[in-house]
Amino acid sequence: MATDRSELTSYEWRQLRARTLAASDVCIVCGHGAADTADHVIPVSKGGPRLDPDNVAPIHGVAGCRVCLRKCNSEKGDRPLSEVVQLRTSVDWFAGP
Repeated sequence: MATDRSELTSYEWRQLRARTLAASDVCIVCGHGAADTADHVIPVSKGGPRLDPDNVAPIHGVAGCRVCLRKCNSEKGDRPLSEVVQLRTSVDWFAGP
């Protein structure tokens, strides 16, 4: 289990987070825009790489999503994305199963 989180507050992490949010602001949990932070797809506590761009994605942080009102990062916690209940967006409803 990863206990040293100093790398997550490092300059490299801040740069990676900024690049991730510049590329896209669509939350990996709810699918809505305006994500304001980045999160590890495979949690660092579960062995995910800390500074791998392929393991970092946009997510709504403490303020939550203004559209669906979810606290996406809190709901995800330290679980892999596959264990988080995905929200069906209006596009999903329109397209059907």
